[in-house]
Amino acid sequence: MSDPTSGSLVTSPPEQPGPVAGTSPAGALTGKQDKPRGLFGDAWYDLRRKPLFWISAAFITLFILMAAFPFLFTTASPTLPVGSGLSRSLEGPSGDAWFGTDIQGRDIFARTIYGARASIIVAVSATLGTVLLGAAVGVLAGFRGGWVDALLSRLADVFFGIPFVLGAIVILFTFNPRGAGSNEWKIMGLVILALCLLVWPVAMRIMRSSVLAAKQSDYVVAARALGASNTRIIFKHLIPNCLAPVLVYATILIGAYIGAEATLSFLGVGLQSPVVSWGVMISDSQNYLRVAWYWLLFPSAFLITAVLSFVMLGEAVREALDPKLR
Repeated sequence: MSDPTSGSLVTSPPEQPGPVAGTSPAGALTGKQDKPRGLFGDAWYDLRRKPLFWISAAFITLFILMAAFPFLFTTASPTLPVGSGLSRSLEGPSGDAWFGTDIQGRDIFARTIYGARASIIVAVSATLGTVLLGAAVGVLAGFRGGWVDALLSRLADVFFGIPFVLGAIVILFTFNPRGAGSNEWKIMGLVILALCLLVWPVAMRIMRSSVLAAKQSDYVVAARALGASNTRIIFKHLIPNCLAPVLVYATILIGAYIGAEATLSFLGVGLQSPVVSWGVMISDSQNYLRVAWYWLLFPSAFLITAVLSFVMLGEAVREALDPKLR
């Protein structure tokens, strides 16, 4: 530009480029842009700031370590008595047996540690089976619609109408009558089967409603217009975008299944000896509450803590995956 007083030409300094939109100051200096986060990236960013998530995750990690490596917590046997014979039957908590001993002189602390394995295996396996079966049927019903949707929905209503406890008793007594000799894996398998058959309609309804809402979205219509096959639309577009509600339900369901296994074992139709689980311990202790209160207290405390941990984790995940709750 020209200066009117001197008539000379003055050039202004060139403007410095500012930071690129969507980048941090450090990214502007280095020339690198921050990668955009997706749904699960935003969820993880939100979860890291929640104390509830870290508390529940710490307890769940502890229970998983107990189930996978019980020898890290105790060297006592969960099936053999502490002393010789029944000499130490129904002893209170002490330095040798932190949680006391049961009627057969077995260490309750060791049985509580080893009991986490059966309870968590049953809960996790039943949750995987329930979610896979329910999600598969829900995707098929929601995507196909018409008579397929009507048939699968009515089938789910039939299973949904069966009372849980009554249905479990019928299934477990039919395939494994009480008193029949069975190994622990067969007993656990029957309990897992009963839980999956009676609860899968809930996962089916959650996935079906998500698919019905997602298949009308613009990205699904665009994929169909571009000639994408039904298989590609389902696995590439629908399932990734409909998975969040099912994941939240699965996290909460693990805790519910731990409680359900304990309930069935307490009623005498779930896990039975020689399986060691929290529910079996609670069932065995009911006749000795006046003289051995600790036999019921400690496995019940671990059971309640495990259920609450998974429920709290599910609530934290639900809040992180739902943008409306952030």
